[in-house]
Amino acid sequence: MNLTFYKYQGTGNDFVMLDNRTKIFPKENTDIISRICDRHFGIGADGIILIENDTKFDFKMIYFNADGSQTFCGNGARCAVAFAKRLRLINEKTTFSAFDGTHFAEIKNDIISLQMINVDEILVLENSVFMHTGTQHHVEMVDDLKKYPVFKNGKKIRDSYKDPGSNVNFVQQLDDHTFNVRTYEKGVENETLACGTGVTAVAIAMHKTNRTKSNIVSLPVEGGLLEVSFDEENGVYKNVFLKGPAEFVFKGEVSI
Repeated sequence: MNLTFYKYQGTGNDFVMLDNRTKIFPKENTDIISRICDRHFGIGADGIILIENDTKFDFKMIYFNADGSQTFCGNGARCAVAFAKRLRLINEKTTFSAFDGTHFAEIKNDIISLQMINVDEILVLENSVFMHTGTQHHVEMVDDLKKYPVFKNGKKIRDSYKDPGSNVNFVQQLDDHTFNVRTYEKGVENETLACGTGVTAVAIAMHKTNRTKSNIVSLPVEGGLLEVSFDEENGVYKNVFLKGPAEFVFKGEVSI
């Protein structure tokens, strides 16, 4: 069977997008998901995103990591919004369902602002911060991020958490509201060029630990620039928005 796919990327996080409103994609087959995402023998992607119908909202986003595990992805969700607009399911604003609940998003001049879940449980440890921003995230400050062994140390920390593990974000502060981020992603099992839920966790962690007083945080990643804004009230982070570009790359067919 041949399927039409669309390739999108958001600050270097790349995804294979499929219109699955007819539910023909065999999403229970993790081998097919892994093969499509393989960068040598498949299309190549950090994950696969399916767009399906939803009875209450504009659409449903289903996200699979490259290993077939299901979770939520912030940059993937921004790309899903761009794809939904291409499919004429939405215009400039949308509310859709995903693995971690419902999300609102808005498109302005090809920049997509995505509302993330509220964050109220933040574990501040001696050398790190842990929280759930749609998926699990470990945040740790380091020196000289450019030369830091992200893969080696990220994998070690990722595996130290109980199943399903944790994404790991290494951070270097650039100024009072700008933080450079590199991320090791579980499910991809490698460093990725960006991570939307990761930079969201970083922004909140930096505010929680008083490294910034700003509620608008700039986050350069390997694949570009993202921005996170939020309101904080009594330790609860609300109105959390992840903002950045989401771009169509190419269209093709894949045999499964």
